Amino acid sequence: MKQGKPVITFTIFALAAVIVIYFGYYIFNALDEPFRTAQVYAYTAHDSVAAEGLVIREAQVLPAQNGILEVTRAEGERVGKGQQIALVYRDRQAQSDQAVIEELQMEIELLEDAVAQTGDLESSARLDEDILRAVVDLRASYALGDYTQLREQVLGVKSSVLKRGYTYGEGLTSAELSDRLRVLNEQLAVLTRQSAQATTRVTAPAPGVFSNLVDGYESRLTPGTLNQLTPALLQELIESPAGEDSDSMGKLITSNTWYFAANLPKEAADRLVQGRSATLRFSGELNRDVEMTVSRIGSTQEGRTLVVFSSNRYLTLTTLLRHQTAELIFESFSGLRIPKEALRLEEFTVQDPNASSGAPPATVSKIGVYALVNGRAEFREAEIVTEGSDFYVVRPAGSDKKLLRAGDSVIIHGTNLQDGMLVEG
Repeated sequence: MKQGKPVITFTIFALAAVIVIYFGYYIFNALDEPFRTAQVYAYTAHDSVAAEGLVIREAQVLPAQNGILEVTRAEGERVGKGQQIALVYRDRQAQSDQAVIEELQMEIELLEDAVAQTGDLESSARLDEDILRAVVDLRASYALGDYTQLREQVLGVKSSVLKRGYTYGEGLTSAELSDRLRVLNEQLAVLTRQSAQATTRVTAPAPGVFSNLVDGYESRLTPGTLNQLTPALLQELIESPAGEDSDSMGKLITSNTWYFAANLPKEAADRLVQGRSATLRFSGELNRDVEMTVSRIGSTQEGRTLVVFSSNRYLTLTTLLRHQTAELIFESFSGLRIPKEALRLEEFTVQDPNASSGAPPATVSKIGVYALVNGRAEFREAEIVTEGSDFYVVRPAGSDKKLLRAGDSVIIHGTNLQDGMLVEG
């Protein structure tokens, strides 16, 4: 144990030396760099508060189907009453037959168009343009990772290419095109009869917006139950989600209005007025600011007040939203963001143009920053719009050419600064 004491002592002194060297290096750099700058940039600050809650819609759950299910509607797609939502196949053969039927229907449509084409150069150029546009749309969706319309876009490319080939590429006469059209129609009729007994169409029981997601809130939380909500009950619903329903194939959102029920700090809720509008910033699928109506200001429990917002816009973009923490924006302040260390109060001597001859110059105080321009410090006036923890949002002031702009470099560390002073070189 005695032999270990010198080692411990040496280690302590070594650590102390490292700390002294580090701080010495830091102080040397600070003294060696008397002027430090920061860049000015455009900025918008918000007087806002976080609003945690649930998105609520009137929805009708669609029961699960026996067989092989193929949903034919995209997420957030509007459908009318009686329109097809999905196909249910008895077996794989029926599913394969349906794919052949769709191919035949597309080919028949293209042949009919080819028979009707004039065959002039203008029509050829238009078909070439259609192919290019279809390919560009498909590539753009792939680059963005948006696959909601992938099937339709792939069929669009294929359709355009086939149409071009039938009309100008294969050199078929009008009679040959008509013969092929007749054969395809006969094949389609046979397959359609065979498939009728093995394929079931699922149609919409009411008009609405289709969604694949059924999360269990559809029956627990509806527009009709909003008046019974309390802050405690809403928090319980947030913390105890029911989970996705495996006994359904999706749902139809049947109302044009959607709601967002949230628990807010009481002081924030007191700033709202029922019936007036409010701005909420959503993330996720919606990802935008939404002007909503304050539909209800409910009870307060433990400093939290229940507030219900409503909107009839962007319904098709909210189908996947449920538990959300949105930003409730009361007011926005736009201007130029600068560090607090950059703002200075300076005194300047100016001559009043309206003063009598021989009158002494006056001393005025101005708020602003020193911008670094061509190695010199230039004072530029600024007016405070709002402030954050370590920054100000300002707007340019003054009428001369020395206006503060986004992209300027302002001095945040420097002593004895004066307008026009050389600070570099």
